Order: sequence, then structure tokens, then C-alpha cells
Amino acid sequence: MTERQRQDDARHLPGQGELRRLRVAIDGPAGAGKGTVARGLAERLGYLLVDTGAIYRAVALAVHRVGLAWDDSGAIGTLAEDLASGGRIALERGGPGAPPDSTDARAAHDARAAHTAADAGAADAGSADGPAHSSVGGSGMRVLLDGEDISSAIRAPEISLGASRVSAIPAVRKALLAMQRQAGAGGGVVLEGRDIGTVVFPDAEVKFYLTAPAEIRAKRRYDELVARGITVSFEATLSDVLRRDKADSERAVAPLRKADDAILVDSGHRSPQEIIDEMATLVEIRARGA
Repeated sequence: MTERQRQDDARHLPGQGELRRLRVAIDGPAGAGKGTVARGLAERLGYLLVDTGAIYRAVALAVHRVGLAWDDSGAIGTLAEDLASGGRIALERGGPGAPPDSTDARAAHDARAAHTAADAGAADAGSADGPAHSSVGGSGMRVLLDGEDISSAIRAPEISLGASRVSAIPAVRKALLAMQRQAGAGGGVVLEGRDIGTVVFPDAEVKFYLTAPAEIRAKRRYDELVARGITVSFEATLSDVLRRDKADSERAVAPLRKADDAILVDSGHRSPQEIIDEMATLVEIRARGA
């Protein structure tokens, strides 16, 4: 931990016996393991999980289904506004047996928006992680589009790349920003995505930037796709990861970058549990104001 981070810890000391519920931001490139780590961290802390990338994936799928071109920013922005204002994207908890990896975002306009978005699931949303069926969040969350469970559909490679394209459109980000901020406003949440610590919650009490070498991230993605029965080569997967990195880091709006006060975590040769333990310890220390 840097000296600046220690000073940040000392700034917001809670009262005697009080335990603050913090906003924890986890950013990083596709395939770094943000979904797995965010899910495990939320469960360990008893926090809600908000996978913001799943929302962008849902928009990308909607764009794909209506046949819009990825460069038709005007029409895509209008569609995103309709999806957000109409509560057409929802992320909700699945049943006890639902697979891990899901999210929660907004059900029934204002009332559902806050609670649903806040219970978001985890899976490298705007990225390329996340398992197969019914999942994007920590405790078996489902991503719904107009009432349909699209948790598996949004993990397709073309939708992953599409999510990167639509997330670079200012009108799309504006339409979805309020939804994301509302989800984490009360604290006690783990939010993961590409710009949580830099744009969505620049004042988050704890920020992590999770990364790993591109080859390792591509291998993880390749293994996941193969396990799901998708025929793809490692070379093509690595190419997709590098292309996604370039698009995310070079986009004009909210590019992927490490926040100045974020803690850098390399997941390349470490187990998810080891990373979760380290993050949880730091969050708990800050929550106590110690």
C-alpha cells in the first residue's frame, strides 16, 4: 500500500464500533478475472455485486438483434436511452441452483432500478469473461432483456466486441451512467467494469485495477469458450483480446486506465482466492478506519 493510500484510509475514520459499508471499484482489461474476483469479494464481505459491463453487453445484444451497424452511433444512442428509461434491461437474482456470474440492474423503472442494479452480478461484463448459462453475477444473477434471460447470449465473442464498440458512444454512456451510480450510491457494493474508479465512482473508498498479461488472459478466455463447446483457435482469441484492449484504452470517451489512487493487482500467476483474501483484508481495514 502506498503512503497516499494510507493517508486516504486515515481521512474517513468511523465512530466507535461503527463499520462503514464502502464502495469498492474493480477495473481492468478483459480476461483479468474481474468477474470471479468481484463475485468472491462481494460474497466474502456480504456486499452487493454490480457488474456494469453486463449492462453494456445487453445493449450490444439489443443492437445486434435489431440489425444496427456498430458505427451507427445516433441510432444506438437512441436505443440505449429507450432500454434504460423503459427498464428493459434488468439484472435479477436467480434461484439457489443458478450458476455463478450474473448481475442486477433495474426492474420496474425507479423502484426496481436502484435495487436491481445494485444486486448486479459478476463476470467481466464489458469484457470477455464470464461463464455460460444464467450468469453474470455473484449469487446466480440473470441478465434480462425485455424479460428474456440473455445471460449466456451476451457472452458470445461478437457481443463482447460489440460491447466495447457501444460503450465508446457518449450517448450510450450517458444513458447508462445514472443507472450505475444509483446502484452503488448507498455503499456496501463491489462494482466492476472498465471505468468504475475513474468515471462512475471516482470517489469510491477502495479502488483496484486488476490486470494480467494478454497471453494469460487470452488462454483463460480460450479455455472458457472451448468448455462451452465453441470452436475457436487460441491465436484468434488472443487477437480478439488485443483488439479489445486497444479499443478500450484508445476510445475517446472514458478510456480504460488505472485510476491514480487504485491499487494495482496482477492476477497472472495468482489464484482468485489469494487475490480475494488480499482485497478483503484491505477493504475490512478501511471499513474499520484502522
